[in-house]
Amino acid sequence: MRARSVVTGIGVVAPNGADLEDYWAATLSGRSGIAPMTRPAASSYPLRLAGEVPAFAAEDHVPGRIAVQTDRWTHLGLAASAMALADADADPVAFPEYDMAVVTASSSGGTEFGQREIQKLWSRGPRSVGAYQSIAWFYAASTGQTSIRYGMRGPCRVLATEQTGGIEALAEARRILRGGARLVLAGGTDASLCPYGIVAQFTNGQISRATVPEQAYLPFDRRADGYVPGEGGAMMVLEDLDEARRRGVTDVYGEIVGYGATFDPPPDSRRPPNLRRAIQVAFDDAGLTAGDIDVVFADAHGTPSADRLEAETLVSLFGERSVPVTAPKTMTGRLYAGGAALDVATALLSLRDQTIPPTVGIHRPAFASALDLVVDQARPATLRTALVVARGHGGFNAALIVRLILD
Repeated sequence: MRARSVVTGIGVVAPNGADLEDYWAATLSGRSGIAPMTRPAASSYPLRLAGEVPAFAAEDHVPGRIAVQTDRWTHLGLAASAMALADADADPVAFPEYDMAVVTASSSGGTEFGQREIQKLWSRGPRSVGAYQSIAWFYAASTGQTSIRYGMRGPCRVLATEQTGGIEALAEARRILRGGARLVLAGGTDASLCPYGIVAQFTNGQISRATVPEQAYLPFDRRADGYVPGEGGAMMVLEDLDEARRRGVTDVYGEIVGYGATFDPPPDSRRPPNLRRAIQVAFDDAGLTAGDIDVVFADAHGTPSADRLEAETLVSLFGERSVPVTAPKTMTGRLYAGGAALDVATALLSLRDQTIPPTVGIHRPAFASALDLVVDQARPATLRTALVVARGHGGFNAALIVRLILD
């Protein structure tokens, strides 16, 4: 029989909550972490607002000898990983080293660390560049550092698919469990709010230039003019259900039952985007239909054309206003590699507490007749199955279905 991949632990580091329950309480109450940027030199760039993780100090979560070798993005990932393992009550020492694996998502890599070293190169010459530049910026650094820290020597991988990366990492973790691993630490984080990262992100032309947080990131709203970037994400412990029960786990967050991914054709090809197909593949993988889905966690890009495409896709699959749709990322910004992982974590918390978190700031809905968008306040609901949708810049589409364990 195939392994049943369940989530037994979650770690979250987000702009509106630096641990799991703080994040969840803030999300249910509609408290946003989007605010004016505080990073040095931010006033010199067109980005004024971001979802920064407040008061995060690497020394509180990462050994000093590792902190100096790594970027903030990896610090956030290591912190979330430690929280996830503690939440799962999973001590890596108790597992055979080759039965544990790590899969992370990465979008921009270690841009902040890289910028510091490039500045040294320009201002003081090559002998001033630290040796750790060769590894800290690398997109697989979080996977490697996590694997080393916990002695996880099974299959260790990284997925680089921008905003869909968190879903891809969890799907890869499920494949690894089906291959015989006992525990996989998977998810994604990002942290690219340094000047170098900001300039790179602005090249897509899709970031909001709003200066007031309440007017900045408004997906599915008539005022939508782009998204707000953020940092943070989530890491999760995945195990086979039977293996987890054998080690004494009595409560799990939910099971990953369906996954689909597609890639869009070139914009000038006149061929339609493939978001709908990704969701349908996830339905087929799970053996479910649209009628089995109790809530949708939308990608919610925040640009009018992308929002319209997603709304039309959901209506084509579910019908008009037939399933609740939410986008709690309106309280964090889009977290790139961390975004979909955080959405999956949020969906699992929704299943646990039978509550749909709100989408905030939407006062002039653009698709009110099409989408049953949960706005302003959390909505109690009977929930068993959730669909999480993600799209990444460049044409990536992904969908993941999670379900409560009722047997």
